[in-house]
Amino acid sequence: MQAALNSPKLSLTDLARVASVGLRTRRVRAALSALGIAIGVAAIVAVLGLSASSQAGLINEISKLGTNLLTVANGQTLSGATAELPVAAPGMISRIEAVTAVDDTGSLSNTDAYRSPLIPSINTNALSVQVTSLGLPHTVGTSVAEGRFLNAATAREPVAVLGAAAAARMGIDRIYPGERIWVGGQWFYLVGVLNPAVLAPEIDTSVLIGYPAAQRYLGFDGHPSEIYLRAQTDQVNAVHDVLAAAANPEQPNQVDVSQPSDALVAQADAKGALNSLFLGLGAVSLLVGGVGVANIMLIGVLERRSEIGLRRSLGATKGHIRNQFLAEAILLSLLGGAAGVASGALATIVYAHLKHWTAVVPTTAWAGGLTAAILIGAIAGLLPAIRAARLSPTEALRTV
Repeated sequence: MQAALNSPKLSLTDLARVASVGLRTRRVRAALSALGIAIGVAAIVAVLGLSASSQAGLINEISKLGTNLLTVANGQTLSGATAELPVAAPGMISRIEAVTAVDDTGSLSNTDAYRSPLIPSINTNALSVQVTSLGLPHTVGTSVAEGRFLNAATAREPVAVLGAAAAARMGIDRIYPGERIWVGGQWFYLVGVLNPAVLAPEIDTSVLIGYPAAQRYLGFDGHPSEIYLRAQTDQVNAVHDVLAAAANPEQPNQVDVSQPSDALVAQADAKGALNSLFLGLGAVSLLVGGVGVANIMLIGVLERRSEIGLRRSLGATKGHIRNQFLAEAILLSLLGGAAGVASGALATIVYAHLKHWTAVVPTTAWAGGLTAAILIGAIAGLLPAIRAARLSPTEALRTV
C-alpha cells in the first residue's frame, strides 16, 4: 500500500517541459530577466576571447618579425647627461660572429621637420629627424608603403623618407613627383613612406635622411644614437651579454641594450592586467542578473499560487514543486548564458577580424560562462523554489 501511495519522480523531459511553462507564458519578462545574465556572460566571454586572440596575434606577429632583434642605445653618464655612442660602434658590433645584420640611426635633436615653412615652429607634431643607414627597414622588420627607401645616391642629397606616423601627422598618404618637406630650415625632397615598425616604434614618428646628407646639410657629427642588429636565433642571449662592451669598450656602463620583442610581451601582459577589471564588471553584471532572476521567480510564486495549489491537490509533492521552480530559474539563466556566450563570441570574432587576428574563444570562456550562469540560476532560484514548495494546497487554492 505504501508503494502505491508514493508519487513517481519527474523525468528530465517532463521537468524541462513543466519548468518552461512559466517562461513560455511570460516571454517578455523572462527575456528581461535573462538580459542581466546575458550581459555578464557576454562580457566574460568577450574579455577572455579578446585576450586569447590578442595573445595569438602577438605570437604570430613576433614569429614573423623574429625575436632576434636587439637594440643598442646611448645611456647616461655618471652626471646624468646623455652619453654618446662611438662613431665606430656599428662596425665593432658587426664583427661579432653571431651578428647577421647591423643598421643604425642618429638623432638630430635640434632639427625639426614641417609640411611647409608656413607652419608655426611650435607645431612640431612630436616628430624627430633621424639619420639612417640604408638597410634599416630590413633589419627592424618593416617595409616601404609608398615610393622607395634611401639608396647610395639619394642618401647624399636633401632627400627624406617618412615613418608611418610621421606621414599621417603631416597629412601625406602617397608620394608625388617633386614633393618636398621643410627640414632644418631647408627643403628636402620626399621619396618614400614606411609601414609601421612594430619592433621599433620610434621609427614611425621619424623623418629619415641619409648620413652623408645629414653631415653636409644639417651639420650632423656622425655619432649614432641607436643601433639595430639581428643575431642568430640560438645566440641572442650570448650576443646580448657582449653588446655593451662591443659598442663602447671604454665605457660599457653608458650603453643601454634591449630586446624589442620583450617589450611586446610586456605590453601584452599590461593589457592582460586590465582583463581582471573587465572580468570583475562581468561578475557584477552576473550578480545583478542573478538578483533579477530571484526577484522574478519570487513574483512568479505569488502569481502562480493557484497553479501550485492545483498541482498539489492533484498529487504533486513538495519536491515536485521545488524542482519545478528551481529548474525554471536554472533554465532562465541558462538561456541568458547561451545568449551571452553567442554575443561574446560574435564580438570576439568581429574585433579579431578588424585587427587581423586569429579569432580564439577559449573553452574556459564559454564553458565557464555557461557554468556561472547555471550556478547563478540555481542560487537565485533556491529561495523561491523553497517558498513555493512550502505552500499548502488549501492556502494556495484560496486565490483561485
